Amino acid sequence: MHDTTAGRGPTAMDLATLRDTDFTLLHGTADAYERLRGDFGRHLENWRDGVERRLTAADWTGPAADAAAPALRRATGGLTAARTELGQIGQALRTGADALVLAQSALRKALEDVRAAGIAVDEHGVVDPASASPADRHDSADEGARARTAEALATRIGTALTEADTVDRALATRLRHYTARARDGTGLDPHRALGDRLDLGLAPDNLLLGSVPADGASPVEVNAWWNALPADRQRWLIEEHPDLVGDRDGVPAAARDRANRILLPRLIAGYRPGGPSSDPYGELKLSGYLGIAERLRRTDGTDPPVLLLGVGGRGQGRGIISFGDPDTADDVTTLVGGLGTTLRRIGGGDADRAKAVYDAARRADPTRSTASIAWLGYDAPLTFPEAGDRARARGGVDAYRRFLDGQRVTHRGPPAHVTAQGHSFGSLLVGLAARGPVGIAADDVILVGSPGTDASHASEFSVGADHTYVGAAAWDHVSHLGWYARDPAGADFGARRFAVDGGSPDFTAHSSYWDDGPGDDHTSIDNIGRIVSGHGDRISPDDPR
Repeated sequence: MHDTTAGRGPTAMDLATLRDTDFTLLHGTADAYERLRGDFGRHLENWRDGVERRLTAADWTGPAADAAAPALRRATGGLTAARTELGQIGQALRTGADALVLAQSALRKALEDVRAAGIAVDEHGVVDPASASPADRHDSADEGARARTAEALATRIGTALTEADTVDRALATRLRHYTARARDGTGLDPHRALGDRLDLGLAPDNLLLGSVPADGASPVEVNAWWNALPADRQRWLIEEHPDLVGDRDGVPAAARDRANRILLPRLIAGYRPGGPSSDPYGELKLSGYLGIAERLRRTDGTDPPVLLLGVGGRGQGRGIISFGDPDTADDVTTLVGGLGTTLRRIGGGDADRAKAVYDAARRADPTRSTASIAWLGYDAPLTFPEAGDRARARGGVDAYRRFLDGQRVTHRGPPAHVTAQGHSFGSLLVGLAARGPVGIAADDVILVGSPGTDASHASEFSVGADHTYVGAAAWDHVSHLGWYARDPAGADFGARRFAVDGGSPDFTAHSSYWDDGPGDDHTSIDNIGRIVSGHGDRISPDDPR
């Protein structure tokens, strides 16, 4: 059972009230106040023309005139204040009505989706995923998917009720404020009326910003919030606050791409000469942003589409680029780079690797669609001493898990086949993320040039040993380091080792696994493509060390 009222505290807004109330009546009341304001405005002009200005033009002087002048000013000021207050009341009612209609629309859409999913919801907004008929449950291929659907729907219902309750309380507070001013006479003070700009969170934009999930919210919560927003509100957030959308797991890929393409030029401008000079990674970030922008410029209009799924300024910089749409692809793979992975590589070498994987997967199975992603959501080590610090990998585990969870949530159609790839130090991050009992939302794991994963056996990963694949070249010195527990290419680790080009003793072997040029040995990239496309049974195997 998913109780959508949990954590919201006492509320005067229940499901039936929000679902059934005709809020157009509030719009009618707002219209009435606007008409009254107009009538008062005409009365004010009549007063000014017929009394105040006429007496001023008469050159009236003397004691009586001296006594009348302040009285006239007070009367004019009172009428002006009354007109202002009437306008503010009408505006408050209209803004509140707009916000309540927005919440009502979100609730009604969520209830429609509840019924379409064959799930029950009671009058308190409690969703019961077990309410489907036995036949429906039998036909469901994934009870976990039903539970996730129920959780998302429950969150959408709860969000709509919470926002409506916030509006209701704020509007009531504002109206009580104006009532009190009318009773004590301060409503006729023109200075107080003109300066009375209470911000009680009633503006739809403020309400919308206030509804944005916290940074730590799960992708399920984020997706429920996003789906509950009308299309025009989604567009407004993308255009006006791209930083709140572009790197948020649970928001669909297309929306993230649009937001990040708006955000990228702003980041570039911020780090140009004269930007934040105190940032020790300022030049590194600017170089990365420019590289990503150039990659997007060169790939716009090409096939596959290139989506910018994340860009930001945390730490050494953040960037996520995808070849293909992960929300629609049959196969989705996300590569985590290791030592020396700067933001520049997301638009450069790591993007090249992602594209090579895309091409190899399509060669392996042209009947399936692919999305191949280069992911930099952590501060990768830039030097060998930094690579000895596991904390850098641990710092990216939650972000990587959340990113993969977000792919599952936003994907349309049958679930995608998901592969997590880690190279070099990035394999430590992937290995830490894949460890049980939490694990990662992936079907297969590929470890390439790995110095270790902090695991002693592949069975410790949530995908299991049979779905853990290891590529290690004979001349890849990094893969022989054994820094982080057992060598993944060794027989004792229990993973499936696939054949790669052995390389040469000049240290290039560590970086050549994705080489896909005309004169390259394609053994490694072709095997990676087979795994990513769901054909791990077709790899050319290699013996464990």
